[in-house]
Amino acid sequence: MAVLEHLTSQQAIDLENKYGAQNYHPLPVVLSRGEGVYVWDVEGNKYYDFLSAYSAVNQGHCHPKIIGALKDQAEKLTLTSRAFYNDVLGRYEEFATKFFGFDKLLPMNTGAEAVETALKLARKWAYEKKGVPTNQAKIIVCQNNFHGRTISIISASNDPVATENFGPFTPGITSIRYNDINALQEALKDENVAAFLVEPIQGEAGVYVPAENYLKEAYDLCKSKNVLFIADEVQTGIARTGKLLAVDHEGVKPDVLILGKAISGGVLPVSAVLANDEVMEVIRPGNHGSTFGGNPLACVVAMAALEVVEEEQLAKNASELGELFREEMEKLIKETDLVRLVRGRGLLNAIVINDSEDSSTAWEICMALKENGLLAKPTHGNIIRFAPPLVMNKEQLLDCVSIIKKTLLEFDK
Repeated sequence: MAVLEHLTSQQAIDLENKYGAQNYHPLPVVLSRGEGVYVWDVEGNKYYDFLSAYSAVNQGHCHPKIIGALKDQAEKLTLTSRAFYNDVLGRYEEFATKFFGFDKLLPMNTGAEAVETALKLARKWAYEKKGVPTNQAKIIVCQNNFHGRTISIISASNDPVATENFGPFTPGITSIRYNDINALQEALKDENVAAFLVEPIQGEAGVYVPAENYLKEAYDLCKSKNVLFIADEVQTGIARTGKLLAVDHEGVKPDVLILGKAISGGVLPVSAVLANDEVMEVIRPGNHGSTFGGNPLACVVAMAALEVVEEEQLAKNASELGELFREEMEKLIKETDLVRLVRGRGLLNAIVINDSEDSSTAWEICMALKENGLLAKPTHGNIIRFAPPLVMNKEQLLDCVSIIKKTLLEFDK
């Protein structure tokens, strides 16, 4: 089969089923092109993208500024490894640290890599700065989190699908209830705690927004116990929730910030861990690294992607359109018993379907949405996450609201 030979949707699906590991359960749509808030399948059908590659494509598909930066740098230099300096990494590190307000940046590729990096950083800091006895450092996490799929990260998970038959697991991780300040206060009584790792909004769990001031109170508790507050903003960061970072809603400045996904506009795998000198200085040559981390191509793309966020005021747009979306969904709830509630912040939202978690209703609704020209995906059974690109305008959003309302009201009959 020639590389560029045209495939039908079924042929593409069959190829993946035959030659690929079955580690995902995609919606049966085969996409071949994207632009802004739209994607097209191989048959030419057009859809609104209401998932944004799990918030990686905040700047919209194939943003011309980001793609332009990619093309320009790709013709110059793509990779040197960190065995040598290159003329882009330092500029990117300066740009990003000033953009987010930190002293230092450690560049990685994927979100999971960045989380692993933050865990290593926190442990080393605990031994060298806090004085925790060797090999006794503990990390506090929250139940129903999603930080990635590596062995260490799933050691922090209570999802049986993620953990079954993957043990033994990494020790030194304590799991507490999310949005429970008393549980955190109790866990922090252990003097060997190095860090509290938390998602400001639990996205994969169903877009759970914590109570007002939870993050600020958690941060203050961590400060009182000399514990690092680590914000995993891989999904919630880069303007998704209506602020540059989700922690900005409560004025929290994390000790360690984890970014990924939209830091490259979904163009390349780029992630980053940011911290101030007092924390980051424990990392020395040979302690951590990545052949591709900080490669020139990724650095140029990330700078362009972040410039787009600022220049196009995507946080402001997400805030305004998010409020409008939730208002429209609240109206819909009054028209049908099929939707129990809507929740979210900015353009990271979810509706809860009035059915059991093990039902197929949410999946069937997403299939119906696809037929009506909008792509979304269930999470945790009866929850549908809605996260369109942040470049969406009001007219497009209301068009999408019409599709969602039409689909759900017809489904309810």
